[in-house]
Amino acid sequence: MARRRLTHQGTVVLDCEGLSRLVDDRPSIVALVAEARSRGMEVVISALTIIEAAHRRTNPSRLAWLLSGMRIVHVGEEEAKAASAMLVAAELHGHKYAIDAVVAEMAMRQPRPVLMLTSDIDDMKKLCGDRVHLVAV
Repeated sequence: MARRRLTHQGTVVLDCEGLSRLVDDRPSIVALVAEARSRGMEVVISALTIIEAAHRRTNPSRLAWLLSGMRIVHVGEEEAKAASAMLVAAELHGHKYAIDAVVAEMAMRQPRPVLMLTSDIDDMKKLCGDRVHLVAV
C-alpha cells in the first residue's frame, strides 16, 4: 500500500506573543491553532522565537510539548541577510526589530496561505506587506 503524502494547506506562524499565549493556554489562541490544524495548516515558529518567549515563569514541560508539534525553522546566514535587507527596506532598526524581521522573513518563505499570530501588527505589516495575513493576539 502506498503512503499518502502529507500536503499542508498553508501555514500558521507564531511570533513571541502568539507562542506565549499558546503556552499560557489562552482559549482563543488554542482554538485558532486547533482550527488551523484541522484545516491542514502547519504550525511553524522561528528558533529565535523560543528564546524570545522564554522566561522564568514559562512552564518548560508545556513549552516542550507544544514545540514537539511544531516545525521549528532555524536561522542561517542567508536568512539573516534577507531579514536584514527587509529591515532596511522597511526603514526599521535591527537593534529593536531583529527578531521580528527574522520571523517575517521566515513567514514569507512558508507555503501559502500564511497566517501570523502576532501582537506587532504595525511592525509586521511594514515587514511583510500583504503577503502574510496578520491576526492580532
